[in-house]
Amino acid sequence: MTARHHAIAVVTGAARGIGLGIAQRLAQDGMAIALLDRDAAALEAATAQFAADGHRAIGCTVDLTRSEAVDAAFAQVAAALGPVDYLVNNAGAVRDMRFLKMRDEDWDMVVDTNLRSQFLCCRAALPGMIDRGQGRIVNISSRAWLGGFGQANYSAAKGGVVSLTRSLAIEFAAKGITVNAIAPGIVDTPLFRNFTDEVQARLTKSVPAQRIGTAQDIANAVSFFLDPRSSYVTGQVLYVCGGRSLSSPSV
Repeated sequence: MTARHHAIAVVTGAARGIGLGIAQRLAQDGMAIALLDRDAAALEAATAQFAADGHRAIGCTVDLTRSEAVDAAFAQVAAALGPVDYLVNNAGAVRDMRFLKMRDEDWDMVVDTNLRSQFLCCRAALPGMIDRGQGRIVNISSRAWLGGFGQANYSAAKGGVVSLTRSLAIEFAAKGITVNAIAPGIVDTPLFRNFTDEVQARLTKSVPAQRIGTAQDIANAVSFFLDPRSSYVTGQVLYVCGGRSLSSPSV
């Protein structure tokens, strides 16, 4: 496997939150980073900070649900940084509601953002990885793939991420490529901070570890899967949830 300090990593949904935390950790690990996101303003600010910190990074504004846009973004990354060694599929969205109130567009937006984007990015990254006989893919799923009240669209999409991960791991293991998934629990993101204090307290109490996860917790797990010492680990789902996947009810 390519030494990590020479590697090129693509992180999707990287302009803020968990994706930004992952990108920052991988840059600290010595990788060149391509940040992919649809929010141009946030992406510009994040990329500028990477440059100020002395990291090699580029930002690509892209709708990750459109195949031609994804292919163009990966071509841009290859031209600017080089061939992609690592792909972290983090981009996601939620639109929670009771199932019988869910419209077609509520289903399609969540499934496309969380699952279709990962299919498209994997399809764009894998040919180059196969050519070089090496590569790592980490897909961000969620503890919610186990099921969640008012989350039929999100849970189905994140369950699809687990199945996609396992299938790709089987198909490409002999090519020197590992594919793993991370299932975060509740994480301290702008979305979490938008909840009332009462809701935040209730959610924190529901975690056996009695704290909310951080972007760094997720980033540490990503770094583990990308480490050369993890080359025999593939097709796995790692819960990073403070124990919430074991017995805690969904939100």
